Amino acid sequence: MAESARVLPEDIHNLELVGNVHPRDWVNPEPAARYNLVVIGAGTAGLIAAAGAAGLGAKVALVERLWMGGDCLNVGCVPSKALVRAARAVAAVRDAGEFGVEVPAGVAVNFPAVMERMRRLRAGLSAVDSARRYRDLGVDVFLGHARFAAPDAVEVEGKTLRFAKAVIATGARAGHPDIPGLAEAGFFTNETVFTLTELPPRLAVIGAGPVGCELAQAFARFGATVTLLANHGRILPREDPDAVAIVQEALGRDGVRLWTGANVLGATQRDGNKVLQVERGGAREELAVDAILIGVGRAPNVDGMNLEAAGVQYDLKDGIHVDDRLRTTNRRIFAAGDCCSRYKFTDAADAMGRLVIRNALFLGRGRASALVIPWCTYTDPEIAHVGLYEHEVAEHGIAVQTFTQPLGHVDRAVLDGDTEGFVKVHVHAGRDRIVGATVVAPHAGEMISEITLAMAGRMGLGKIADVIHPYPTQAEAIKKVGDAYNRTRLTALVKWLSNKWLAWCR
Repeated sequence: MAESARVLPEDIHNLELVGNVHPRDWVNPEPAARYNLVVIGAGTAGLIAAAGAAGLGAKVALVERLWMGGDCLNVGCVPSKALVRAARAVAAVRDAGEFGVEVPAGVAVNFPAVMERMRRLRAGLSAVDSARRYRDLGVDVFLGHARFAAPDAVEVEGKTLRFAKAVIATGARAGHPDIPGLAEAGFFTNETVFTLTELPPRLAVIGAGPVGCELAQAFARFGATVTLLANHGRILPREDPDAVAIVQEALGRDGVRLWTGANVLGATQRDGNKVLQVERGGAREELAVDAILIGVGRAPNVDGMNLEAAGVQYDLKDGIHVDDRLRTTNRRIFAAGDCCSRYKFTDAADAMGRLVIRNALFLGRGRASALVIPWCTYTDPEIAHVGLYEHEVAEHGIAVQTFTQPLGHVDRAVLDGDTEGFVKVHVHAGRDRIVGATVVAPHAGEMISEITLAMAGRMGLGKIADVIHPYPTQAEAIKKVGDAYNRTRLTALVKWLSNKWLAWCR
């Protein structure tokens, strides 16, 4: 039988989760003589590819080693955003006085209840990704470890699945830094932190990327003393510096202690504490905490599948090697999602899963490089981005104009008390074609889609100004950026001609 999945704590919610994503009584079906498509990995990319292909009439097998739903459902987007939402509720109560709402002293966070809510919601959502649902969609679901036996065959739990085409969608796992003593001291990653039932009083977060920043802010709002260790000079090193400055200040207000330029040299256990040896600013110091959370990136899941037997090239850092149509070095086999892409986001995996269906089964020629992929870091405020950053524009030698609309000049943001943020859009110089954009706002992830749609539909920034936006909304900031672009078209000549025309019309 396939490898058993166990999720702690084993309460009613996690038992429901396991019953959906890895049923302990699951019996793998007898394989078909040959499949149109075999999908390895039931995360976002794999689920999209399997369901889409089956819906179009293909004979599909889906193989999952551990959890249906992959990281996103089980240890990623879903549980983390449940915590982020709870942390926002804490902040809303804390800041209620600014709106004339008096909150009694002594209001406290019930952390076990926060985590129980997360587990309950995750379990409820898991039915959509369940093994039974995919079986009902016409997919042959196999729980177990997949290994290639030939360029056109996969073995799982003693059964051979032969295919015309296959998709590798095995995702990625949390990266572990090579820090002496860390394993012995003990640490959490995103794959284990959601098992917590008690709030650690002191938490060290190593890594100031999206995962580290989101969870550092959330745990600080819950009442933990949080130290965020960044080996760069600032948090979120890939993001727009102006955006990072706003988020970094917000984390500080929430009580997150930020150690930048921090190099963790080692870890040990001492007197009931976990002690980190840290070098920063040329000096060494120690940090004693109750728990350590690692958020330093992701490693593609490519080992253990006998990819050599299938003629699929890969490496442990970048994952499966694919061309622009997501085809591997075996023309029968494609890959999608975190196991092959530098864009390790659920939305990108979804798009790649759809692309694979067209290219693998229907002679499509869709290109991954043509995808317009936005992403968002769910701190408060959020940072959302699409396209090129300002430094990338310079590296590509593209001349641009940049238009920025501060939220402090947007009526709804003023009324909401959300004035720290902006919409920044880069366009080709002399044209309104959008090159890239960054939004900093409480719900920047919701707002960025308007700009992403404009880019994907080749709609210029000036056209966005013609779109009526409800008033008052924070999204009106995007329209104001379009207005700012249109004002640049009012050259001296245009104004002169306009004045002449109006004078003639009198």
